[in-house]
Amino acid sequence: AKYQIILFVGFLEWFSEATGDHYMRGGIPGKFPDFNGPDSAIPHPVPFNLYDPFRTTKKKSAEKKADGLIKEINNGRLAMIGIMGFLAEQKIDGAVPLLKGLVTHYDGEVMNPF
Repeated sequence: AKYQIILFVGFLEWFSEATGDHYMRGGIPGKFPDFNGPDSAIPHPVPFNLYDPFRTTKKKSAEKKADGLIKEINNGRLAMIGIMGFLAEQKIDGAVPLLKGLVTHYDGEVMNPF
């Protein structure tokens, strides 16, 4: 499964580099090219895109999009804090009082899983 994930992410990186402008060469950071459409590089039809499969963001105003971006960034930050809390509790018992007894102790190197 690890190799499938690496290959899939590698395909996405290759696809974004082959069809779009790199952000260091004038592209927009975070903008991923469409899978379907008239200028798609994929030779067969793909029913959905990765970012917006049902095309709901085209109807939103710029203000709502900016508000959603801030919410998404804050959600990602909170997820990273949560993951670090679990890692801290695994390494040091009792580091996070709410997780005490729920997470098993880990003696290995948490930042080097492979």
